[in-house]
Amino acid sequence: MIGVIANAADHDVVREFFELFKTPWEFYQANSRYDVIVCDDGGGCDARARLIVNYSSGRTARRENLARSTFPRTTESTLLSYRGNRIPVYGEVTMFDHEGGCFLAEERTNECAAYLETCGGASLARIGYDLFAEARSLLTTGQPKSNASIPTLDLHISVLRNLMIEAGISFVEIPPVPEGFQFVACLTHDVDHPSLRLYGLDHTIVGFLFRAFAGCWIDAFRGRMSFSDAARSLWAAFTLPFVYLNLAKDFWGDFDESYLAIEQGLPSTFFVIARKGHSGKGVDARAAALRASKYEAREIASTIHHLQAAGCEIGLHGIDAWMDASSGQVELNEIRWLTGDSGAGVRMHWLYFDENSPATLEKAGATYDSTSGYNETVGYRAGTTQAFKPLGAESLLEIPLHAMDTALFYLSYLGLSPDEAAERLKQLVKNVAENGGCMTVNWHDRSLAPERLWVRNYRELIEDLKSHGAWFATMGEAAAWFRKRRAVCFEADPAQSGGFGAKQANGKEASFTPGLRLRVHNAKNGDNKRPAQLWEDSRVGEHTDSRVPASDTR
Repeated sequence: MIGVIANAADHDVVREFFELFKTPWEFYQANSRYDVIVCDDGGGCDARARLIVNYSSGRTARRENLARSTFPRTTESTLLSYRGNRIPVYGEVTMFDHEGGCFLAEERTNECAAYLETCGGASLARIGYDLFAEARSLLTTGQPKSNASIPTLDLHISVLRNLMIEAGISFVEIPPVPEGFQFVACLTHDVDHPSLRLYGLDHTIVGFLFRAFAGCWIDAFRGRMSFSDAARSLWAAFTLPFVYLNLAKDFWGDFDESYLAIEQGLPSTFFVIARKGHSGKGVDARAAALRASKYEAREIASTIHHLQAAGCEIGLHGIDAWMDASSGQVELNEIRWLTGDSGAGVRMHWLYFDENSPATLEKAGATYDSTSGYNETVGYRAGTTQAFKPLGAESLLEIPLHAMDTALFYLSYLGLSPDEAAERLKQLVKNVAENGGCMTVNWHDRSLAPERLWVRNYRELIEDLKSHGAWFATMGEAAAWFRKRRAVCFEADPAQSGGFGAKQANGKEASFTPGLRLRVHNAKNGDNKRPAQLWEDSRVGEHTDSRVPASDTR
């Protein structure tokens, strides 16, 4: 059991942190016994435990002579090195004049930002930043694109987990890993341009023609596109007048068939726009000229029903829902009316959001959101692969967006070649396969068609996800699985002191999702040697208690 000492103002983010690191914990009680105490600024950390972890960027009285405060320099963060990883810290960091036991060091200067020592049989870890302030920043503001490739919040969890393991403490957790799989994968598609015939000679078609006649050939000569694909795009441009006259195929209009053919029965989620001709509230003049849609969901009702019949999910690609709950309710109701699904989720058009958006979307009636991501790069805006509950919401889950095709290929963004994009995507898959959670991908409706033709990378990504053991789920199914995991509670086992039972709450919405894993981390043996297997998994029963052994609390 972990006892947590934190300021009352941080209790909300403490609760969310331990939904992500799903292990027994409670706010510190003086009359209780703990294996681990996690505290901020040292208050109460003289209490007895086998491991005390003191997170603070300020000086504690006991160690004041060893600490000297430093702030992030002119950069966006202070980068710390940890076991071959980089951990950005966005608030103040305290560096220590400490010899030995350093396990976090400033990347450039190698100054000590955290050390571990043993005193009276207990392990004492002093970490020079405020964990819960960092978690709050990641779950609200998010991290800058310069650190997008770093799953920062997941690494903060790993630091604490590893300290517990190194201290020889047995403990249990529910990892973000579905039973029978290694992680969750969500294939999603923002539907922005469902038909060429909707467009005259506007910016969309001008851009298409420029790329078909020039850009694709430049890419072909640079090795960024095959010559056959460049020729296919050029031919598509020549057929454009015939498409408008209904004498040739609308090669953007069969996106549903194209994706169903590639995904071959894998469930995916399509986000559609409910209102056309409206750029949205609170946008600047440039956005107002470009953001409005040429279609609305009811105009592609037959396509929506076709996708639903194939097992796909339809969500809202919102316009005003991020900032106006009443408008969001109207948009969501349009999707519900078309689909018959009362649990519609949201991804905002152009990824618009602010710190009030979670509460606004929840008030509008959204069950989940998937807007937390980057337009211009790929990676972990919230620093995690896990779905989380935003701090301004009561029940809404945020399922972060990790990889978007336009971010990978647009020259104004990452501008990667197909081979470079494949490597970047493989790194994301490798990380989620190792650590669990969910990888969310957005491949737009027209991205398989000329002039983009980003087919190869999408096929390879699906195969890579399969080979690494992904459970492919719609966004709604993923949200249901994470809710099932969040509903697990740990109860003290009266049969053994210090033991715990993991109980899964009864929930109809989670009945169609995979089960949950109960992971027991084994302590060191009495001879101080590690067991051959550091942890083992079992299944959390649907409506039963799963008992785990007591930790050695000597």
